[in-house]
Amino acid sequence: MTIKMTSQDTTKNTNSRILVTGACGSVGSVLVKRLLGDGYTVCAFDQSENGLFKIEQELKGTGRLRSFLGNVRDEDRLRRAMEGVNVVFHCAALKHVYLSEYNPFEAMQTNIDGTNNVIQAAIAANVDRVVFTSSDKAVNPTSTMGATKLLGERLFISANHIVGSHKTRFSCVRFGNVLNSNGSVLNIFRQQLEDNVPLTITSTGMTRFFLSMPQAVDLCLNAAERMIGGEIFVLNMGCCNILSLAKSVCGKKPLNYVEIGLKPGEKLHEELVTETEAPRTAIDGNTYIVIPETLDILMDEMRKQYAAYKNLPRLSSPLRSDGELLSDEAVAAMLRSCATDESEKKVA
Repeated sequence: MTIKMTSQDTTKNTNSRILVTGACGSVGSVLVKRLLGDGYTVCAFDQSENGLFKIEQELKGTGRLRSFLGNVRDEDRLRRAMEGVNVVFHCAALKHVYLSEYNPFEAMQTNIDGTNNVIQAAIAANVDRVVFTSSDKAVNPTSTMGATKLLGERLFISANHIVGSHKTRFSCVRFGNVLNSNGSVLNIFRQQLEDNVPLTITSTGMTRFFLSMPQAVDLCLNAAERMIGGEIFVLNMGCCNILSLAKSVCGKKPLNYVEIGLKPGEKLHEELVTETEAPRTAIDGNTYIVIPETLDILMDEMRKQYAAYKNLPRLSSPLRSDGELLSDEAVAAMLRSCATDESEKKVA
């Protein structure tokens, strides 16, 4: 996929410079590899020295990887890293619900202050487009992490009102649970199977939205390619009961589990689109586009571009993970597809 740039000197991938914050994380690292494979020069920004070293060792043959050691809490470092950058994917975050409940100030500093630093640095560097990776936990949040992601979305959407004469535009993507990401329930279940201990299930009635890692990366790239500024892009992803996922992970082995109850901040069911967002959520194939509530106060040039969404159908109701659940067979197929993606990634 080619990300079209607005600058005349960035028509070729080799002249396009893209920065990924949280480049050593689950989504960020795969995004870095995909962009390098597509011919872009990629600036990998992360606070993990060891993580950047591993990426350098794995991808040192490309000649187009630039490693930036830094924290999104440091705006000056972000500004330096964004010099000459055309597109930014902001993936850096504290994402674990349980840890954020006990470290709320740290979550705020990274997920809110850090996100605002990305905005300010991108405007100062005159970046073309910036995409923020959010979560379904930002929808009617019950956790600290979800609340910080909601504020991150609001900061990104409102940033389009303060750019002035700068060309920078800001949009978001919302993920469900990304399969095979660090700390995902799928990886926890697999480790417990390997250790021959019962699977820990929070609640047999719990449901979640799931998408594969390639789907998550595709959503980011799709958003960067088509964004006007202010949208939230959401994939029409499958949802399933956590017990169904556990059965599929076990395969032919008998399911042995223990129910441990909800952790602080956790929901029984997640949401992708709220009741108030649904009427302004356009449906375009397999993608939902949440149009900003503040559309009327966007700059005239941007507001006119929203005519592209005018004739698309709208959602008639909110999206909840306890809606149309995948069958056990469909969940098993999803996991097989995910396993194929992982094997292909290792070969590549």
